[in-house]
Amino acid sequence: MKKVICLLAFSLISFGIMAQGIYITRTGQVSFYSETPIENIEGINNEVTSMINADTGEIVFAILVKGFHFEKALMEEHFNENYMESGKIPKSTFQGKIKDLAKVDFKKEGNYPVSVEGDLTIHGVKKAVTAMGTLTVKKEGISVLSSFDIQLEDFEIEIPSLVADKIAKEISIKVNCAYKPKS
Repeated sequence: MKKVICLLAFSLISFGIMAQGIYITRTGQVSFYSETPIENIEGINNEVTSMINADTGEIVFAILVKGFHFEKALMEEHFNENYMESGKIPKSTFQGKIKDLAKVDFKKEGNYPVSVEGDLTIHGVKKAVTAMGTLTVKKEGISVLSSFDIQLEDFEIEIPSLVADKIAKEISIKVNCAYKPKS
């Protein structure tokens, strides 16, 4: 947890402590889904911390891996111990930027399609990713919805041959976060 707080503190400094246009959430949701003919697996994390700088388009996510919960306790145990090794690699992060920020009017309510590009770190492996999403501006804050796919092998997540038919090689990730202005 201390590492996540340090990452967020560093991000706030890099955004500029007195900067206007900073939005934050500590209750964002990131989920993933693995579909196979034998068994579907879904993990949901409702404790995602994220910040967006509306002035620069910078966006940061910090996710504690142990925050993912599953329908079955055994899935959660295998996820943490065998695949994600969350005792050794406790967090996943994303640091990037909204590419088409000029299309978003943070003073006007509405839905804005956006493209985000940056570095996604999962299982200690950093990869450049691009994802499409929708940024919604409302009086009370902003929200972000996105979905994209990743390949497990890109992040060096090994699937034992014994269960290879139970876990898809490509995983769908969904992001759903509601942000409030930083006070």
